[in-house]
Amino acid sequence: MEFLKIAVIGGGTMGNGIAHVFSLKEFETYLVEINSELLDKAIKNIGENMNRQVKKEVISAEQKESALKRIKPTVGLENIPADVDLVIEAIYENRDAKLKIFSELEKRIKPDAIFATNTSSISITELSVVCRADRFIGMHFMNPVPVMKLVEIIRGYSTSDSTFNAIKDLALNLDKVPVEVYDYPGFISNRILMPMINEAVFALMEGVAKAEDIDQVMKLGMNHPMGPLTLADFIGLDVCLAIMEVLYQGFNDPKYRPCPLLKKMVAAKKLGRKTGEGFYKY
Repeated sequence: MEFLKIAVIGGGTMGNGIAHVFSLKEFETYLVEINSELLDKAIKNIGENMNRQVKKEVISAEQKESALKRIKPTVGLENIPADVDLVIEAIYENRDAKLKIFSELEKRIKPDAIFATNTSSISITELSVVCRADRFIGMHFMNPVPVMKLVEIIRGYSTSDSTFNAIKDLALNLDKVPVEVYDYPGFISNRILMPMINEAVFALMEGVAKAEDIDQVMKLGMNHPMGPLTLADFIGLDVCLAIMEVLYQGFNDPKYRPCPLLKKMVAAKKLGRKTGEGFYKY
């Protein structure tokens, strides 16, 4: 399948990163948000991130300008062209909100287009029930999208081989490394990562060590580039909690129980870097 027009739903950290990489690869990219203010912010972020790439000589100034021109700011699902070849949903982790988007788009977008979701943990099979299940797939990029090579490609129960192969080839075209994953809670990345972060929060809550020391052990002892609590702040504590709850509910296993301290910090809106305070102050 040839992909020419791409629609990315959501202009947040993941959405603008996805639009960034597609536009650089010369795809006509519709970046969709609920209002022009959010779109302006997303386009500004993409421009700043591309400027960094220019300074590091990853791309040229001409490539940056051409890529930005290929991004089409779009307000509202109703303004997405019906002839797009691929829709990638990249909004916040909420099952009902995602289902509503795909239900609406099913009525509007051409029937042979592929629908993908960037969800980090929600069941691909559950999200596909309101639309073209055979042409529905998970395409889980890593943050920051322009830098990280991995893309988890998650098959739902009804995802066809042709859909999987088309998205795998597309990921390779983006210079990413695709990994095939089947539809279980948390997929691979977050099924392994989030319990580690959650256990680090338990260790902090129980007074085993200070946050800095927990992170230091994982950095120096396990050669991680950043400690789990620093990483949690980078991801967003609300996102970490949402994924842990998906794991806990999906497996009905107490080993995935979210740490009470994590729940308390989310309730207090101490979400990490994006709010200026999490396990550390920014």
